[in-house]
Amino acid sequence: MASENDLRLGVNIDHVATVRNARGGAYPDPIRAAKLAEEAGADGITAHLREDRRHISDDDIERLMDSLTLPLNFEMAATEEMREIALRHKPHAVCIVPEKREERTTEGGLEVAREENRLAHYIAPLRDAGCRVSIFIAADPRQIDAANRIGAEVIELHTGAYCDAIAEGDVETRDREYQALREMAAYGASLGLEVHAGHGLTFDSVGPIAAFPEVKELNIGHFLIGESIFLGLSDAIVEMRRLMDEARGAPLRTAG
Repeated sequence: MASENDLRLGVNIDHVATVRNARGGAYPDPIRAAKLAEEAGADGITAHLREDRRHISDDDIERLMDSLTLPLNFEMAATEEMREIALRHKPHAVCIVPEKREERTTEGGLEVAREENRLAHYIAPLRDAGCRVSIFIAADPRQIDAANRIGAEVIELHTGAYCDAIAEGDVETRDREYQALREMAAYGASLGLEVHAGHGLTFDSVGPIAAFPEVKELNIGHFLIGESIFLGLSDAIVEMRRLMDEARGAPLRTAG
């Protein structure tokens, strides 16, 4: 487990549920994946309950809350239905993300600056209930300032464009996105926000982001679930943890 000064790894188990739902049965079980992730060295579990329930289900959230010993980061759209569910379960953290029914995955950060008043009122009951509120945003000072003003405690920087540029060999875009992430991680921390990052991170792209001293947590899911087909979930998580620790210059940790 991570100490206060370590870089934490949150493992997103959504796509274990995607595979399960492809056949409509009970297997593979995302709760089993969450337990394996803990044994392999994860510091938290992330699950996104989408409005269309395309992967994680309401029952999954209930079972995670009943069985997890790790903190649950509950990703959700800023809807009344999702807030009611979060208030019923009171997870350790809620991460407010943008959501479009037609998208394959979350395509960008939440537009906080244009919806500042609504979001401030939206998150207030979640904070009052003891949930740690995180906002998933682009590396943009306008969005970071707005997230800070509405009372978010955490921002999670969207790393998708940076990771896509690495995969596509687009050096110019990679360097531009890296610089934006680097500057905005420092800026968010200077405001007193806890800075997280995630989306699209792989073994090849995680190191430079893990090296940012202001980043306290990385949330990684799709790649780890995909890589588990070849390595097994535990070994995929152990390798990701190793790369994160190596980039951070931290002593390597053992699983368990």
